[in-house]
Amino acid sequence: MKILKDIGPGVLIAAAFIGPGTVTVCTIAGAKYQFVLLWAMVFSIIATIILQEMSARLGLISRKGLAEVVRNEIANPAFKWLAIVLIMSAILVGNAAYEAGNISGGVLGMELLRAQAYLDIGSIKLNIYSLELGAVAFIVLLMGDYKFIEKTLVFLVVLMSLAFITTAIITTPNLIEVFRGLLIPSIPQGSLLIIVALIGTTVVPYNLFLHSSLVQEKWSGAKDLSKARKDTHISIIGGGVVSMAIIISAAAIQNSDVSNAVDLAEGLKPLFGDYAKYLLAIGLFSAGITSAITAPMAAAYVAAGCFNWDADLKSTRMRMVWMFVLSLGIVFASLGFKSIEVIKFAQVTNGLLLPLIALFLLWVMNRKQVLGAYVNSNKQNILGGVIVLITFVLGMKSLGKVFGWL
Repeated sequence: MKILKDIGPGVLIAAAFIGPGTVTVCTIAGAKYQFVLLWAMVFSIIATIILQEMSARLGLISRKGLAEVVRNEIANPAFKWLAIVLIMSAILVGNAAYEAGNISGGVLGMELLRAQAYLDIGSIKLNIYSLELGAVAFIVLLMGDYKFIEKTLVFLVVLMSLAFITTAIITTPNLIEVFRGLLIPSIPQGSLLIIVALIGTTVVPYNLFLHSSLVQEKWSGAKDLSKARKDTHISIIGGGVVSMAIIISAAAIQNSDVSNAVDLAEGLKPLFGDYAKYLLAIGLFSAGITSAITAPMAAAYVAAGCFNWDADLKSTRMRMVWMFVLSLGIVFASLGFKSIEVIKFAQVTNGLLLPLIALFLLWVMNRKQVLGAYVNSNKQNILGGVIVLITFVLGMKSLGKVFGWL
């Protein structure tokens, strides 16, 4: 039980990156390529651990979030405000767009077990489940109590993990093929963008801001660094195992047309009956609601850091930020709004933001006036540099996908 006492912020990071987007991408990867792309998840887990450890160390030692440190450390006023505007616009608008996907994903889980339900208001047709799920996220965030939010998300992540891992186990996968996929990198024809998506959906830029703020809520300083690292390793590896479980589950059905967890449930139904439907419904709902809570919360922490607000979720200004992000997500999801322009913009901001934030983080982690003796080692800088390079390539791939360059 002692190990559970030290688990917290890392689980929230795992909750953030295992959203409906991750479920969908992992489902497609498994359905189309079986176990072949599991190695991409191994790489993603390693990259995420390296970056999130830096973020957690920054928060513990400096007692500041990444956004606040970036604002304080950039001396040139023009560059400082350019960085703030870029970070705020990308996080707010990007998170609002992804929030619609988070809520819609949770709704899909609910619709696996219940018939679709709509509320007609004149000519407007609202999805009732989107409103219900949004209301749950609103209540949890309105509490403004980190411990309550942490306990809620830990419960939901455990529920989600059990659902997806159990589904993977009942498919009785070929373990030799699983280990081959984990250990031997392979890029089948046509799989490059799926590989990019698997990595991109795990290494989430807003998590770097979120983690540096959350560790301050949980722990008090350098003496707790080992606890924070343990929490990061256990939680992110656990999240990676869940993602792998989804790939393994999807590999059980020979149908390349599978595109989301609903299709996965239907594909597994002939083999396992309604068990698959119930398990995947629980998993998809949990993935949706956890990400629907963490995305607005991350946006609020980023705003607090950029504008030098008190990082208190109960403050009016932070509430206005997360309410804005959550409200847009609820509206888009309730109306079934899937504007291709909004989706494109979200992909562009994510593609540009990931390498930029990774570069900001690496720069900050080498500043002795911020971290003293806890600056990056040469090994950490090399690993971080490799990740910055890879995330830059991922950003270009994302832009290429949006504009049809690839």
